Amino acid sequence: MHQIAQQLIEDIQKTSWLEYIAVIFGIASVIFSRMEHILVYPVGMVNTGISIYLYVITGLYADASVNFYYTVMSIIGWIMWAQKKQGQKVLKITSSSKKDWIQSLAFFFICWIVLFLLLKNLTDSTVPIADSFTSAAAFTGMWLMNKKKLDNWTWWIITDLASVPLNFYKHLVFLSFQYLVFLILAIMGYITWRKKILHAEA
Repeated sequence: MHQIAQQLIEDIQKTSWLEYIAVIFGIASVIFSRMEHILVYPVGMVNTGISIYLYVITGLYADASVNFYYTVMSIIGWIMWAQKKQGQKVLKITSSSKKDWIQSLAFFFICWIVLFLLLKNLTDSTVPIADSFTSAAAFTGMWLMNKKKLDNWTWWIITDLASVPLNFYKHLVFLSFQYLVFLILAIMGYITWRKKILHAEA
């Protein structure tokens, strides 16, 4: 316990200003997502751009690829969320159907396997299983978020639960804290979006 506390103090002291900026914008983007506000995308892109650099220099290559994926998907999501018809949003929050869940799980496992094989065979990653798992879950969460599926929050919760210890292990202590905040916000986001669905159905 003393060793963990000592590592925490040392890593906080070594935290770069870039990491602080990434965390602030990352937390802001999740708050905007919970609010169903389109600013989730431009604000989130600041976070992902910085995170790509931080993950590459610490050897978390799959997480770096996730943030590149986030950036691309943010552009697509921005366009999808901005679409309006007769002044009304085209995209509405909905729950995933059984078919949606099967597709999501298939997408997740394919991403996990492919990323694991790439990390294992083409990089010097020391945590290929964990890195590929968190990345695959995040890929799935982002895909569903763009479609405004309620269950995007379930995948973000999974991502956050795995990312807290992974980032701490890699001495990215402030990013680890970010994922802890993300976890709380993801639970709140699920509750908020669920209420919106129930209100729309009432």
